[in-house]
Amino acid sequence: MTPARDLDLIFAALADPTRRAILSMLLEDDMAVTDVAAPFGISLAAISKHLATLAGAGLIRQERRGRIIWCKLDPEGMRAATVWMRGFGQLDPLDLDDFERFLAAELGDDEAGSAETPD
Repeated sequence: MTPARDLDLIFAALADPTRRAILSMLLEDDMAVTDVAAPFGISLAAISKHLATLAGAGLIRQERRGRIIWCKLDPEGMRAATVWMRGFGQLDPLDLDDFERFLAAELGDDEAGSAETPD
């Protein structure tokens, strides 16, 4: 897949509130499909479609263990979207040296004032 196609799939998957809720649940722990479905008032088939969309976007992985299908987050799945979004969040870097000088000057004035004793 191309990077643009990956982004399209990721953002399409994230566009649905049910899928975002599923991702939040899986952030806590791996879950069986039936456990993922439990809090939602929709059919198991509808949840399976949501999970297939998330898996197709690379956001989760599904694994069969016996008769149970387990779902888990794929930490690499968000990487492309994260890198892309960070490009829009670039801020000027904070000049920590300048900030440190400012704090030293401010704290130095307070310390000098508190060190003086009244006559």
